[in-house]
Amino acid sequence: MAFTLLELLVVIAIIGILAALLLPALDAARQRALSVACMNNLRQLQICAHLYTVDNGDRLLPNNFVYDTQTEAPVAFGFSTNTTWCPGNAQLDLTPFNIEHGLLFRYNQSVAIYHCPADTATVKTPDGQSTHQLHTRSYNLSQSINGVPYAASGATVLLPPCFEKDSDITDPGPARLFVFIDVHEDEIVDSLFGIPPPGWEDLVEQTWWDLPAGRHNQGCNLSFADGHIEHWTWKAPKIFYGIGQSISNASDQLDFLRLQARVRPEWRL
Repeated sequence: MAFTLLELLVVIAIIGILAALLLPALDAARQRALSVACMNNLRQLQICAHLYTVDNGDRLLPNNFVYDTQTEAPVAFGFSTNTTWCPGNAQLDLTPFNIEHGLLFRYNQSVAIYHCPADTATVKTPDGQSTHQLHTRSYNLSQSINGVPYAASGATVLLPPCFEKDSDITDPGPARLFVFIDVHEDEIVDSLFGIPPPGWEDLVEQTWWDLPAGRHNQGCNLSFADGHIEHWTWKAPKIFYGIGQSISNASDQLDFLRLQARVRPEWRL
């Protein structure tokens, strides 16, 4: 016996209801899978960083402000490729050249571990046009890890403190000091992540020197100096307005203070 038109409509309606119920769950599962893959990338980078420290007499990865190694005048401020863990500009790099010439590539020759699978941002041309080429890198290294902050060439600036050796990491301790972080796709440029440290005397107002990502259900992933990985959910959405943007609201301030507590302080408050 054939279905009547009414029965077919009822079946179609039931299928539609089931789809409406299942699709959000499937999307949530997909987002969780992407976050897990991102955390695994950070775990691999953290292992590589540890191997570098073992091979270099306890010294931590160099973490300077360096853009490019593909030209005759390759780097900003005269730095060589050995002064940063990963040279390059994530907004402009069309190939993994800079990753392959970074200090960690010898320990894991997979360029995929540098890119968050949820990062769908594309490389831009110098005039701001999309190339439809995904970023090759989504992660930065904390300023607390042997870092040098942004500064104009020749400028005299107060530098935020950093650890140069693994054995120096005491405040905060290894379980609280973040190392690698998932960076907002519109903010990431070089490979150093900066945030004003606690006690920063030049701090006129609280500002994000660099903005963390929010692509994992309004959260991001971080690795820590003791080797563990964490997923953080932000209280405020992370929306990029411009480099060095101010804290947008009270919830954003709580996120800022939470991350700020995971870098080396200027002094003990």
